[in-house]
Amino acid sequence: MPEISIIVPVLNEAAGIVTALEALAPLRALGTEVIVVDGGSADGTLELARPLADQLVSAPRGRARQMNAGAAIAQGRTLLFLHADTRLPANADELVALAAGDVLAGRQWGRFDVRIEGRSLWLRVVARMMNLRSRLTGIATGDQAIFVARAAFRAVGGFPDIPLMEDIALSKALLRLSRPVCLAARVTTSGRRWEAHGVWHTIRFMWWLRLRYFFGADPHHLALEYGYVPHES
Repeated sequence: MPEISIIVPVLNEAAGIVTALEALAPLRALGTEVIVVDGGSADGTLELARPLADQLVSAPRGRARQMNAGAAIAQGRTLLFLHADTRLPANADELVALAAGDVLAGRQWGRFDVRIEGRSLWLRVVARMMNLRSRLTGIATGDQAIFVARAAFRAVGGFPDIPLMEDIALSKALLRLSRPVCLAARVTTSGRRWEAHGVWHTIRFMWWLRLRYFFGADPHHLALEYGYVPHES
């Protein structure tokens, strides 16, 4: 049984999936399981991913549904959910194993600090804000590579079946079990989304969406505003 299963939800990621999975090859060589969950790609993502993953499964489109599908077949004691445009630090397996061990007994989940890759210097500020906010609130985002003991993930029912804010909802559920381990080691995620729409515009927009979610807005409506087409029921 592997200690860690890395679950990567994908949808039309042909341009970057080989690079993303090749970055995980050293971890695979040390026994980490890599599971790719496809949400209906039409660009050859599946074919490119197949030789670079331990398991490849298809699921209904939607990041939450895809990650739950991967978790359902994972063999690892700890599940790590990784976006396709996010890179783990080289010693991620050691860090997660330590977080899951006796040294941090009682902490059943955690996340990494994040660095946002891009041209704008403001992305460094955004990353620091994200990391600080996460430490203060205990809420993690998907960009921070959330990891959780498989038993704890099952205890809270996995990701809720919503098309947006699934990472926040999972964090809130896990907070009822324990505070997260906040690893200072950084994952690196793409800043393309931020730069395409303007860094500060994106900040304001995402905070507006999160504020409305906090006050009970329907995640399906928020997903439409975000530009994400919800999965079919």
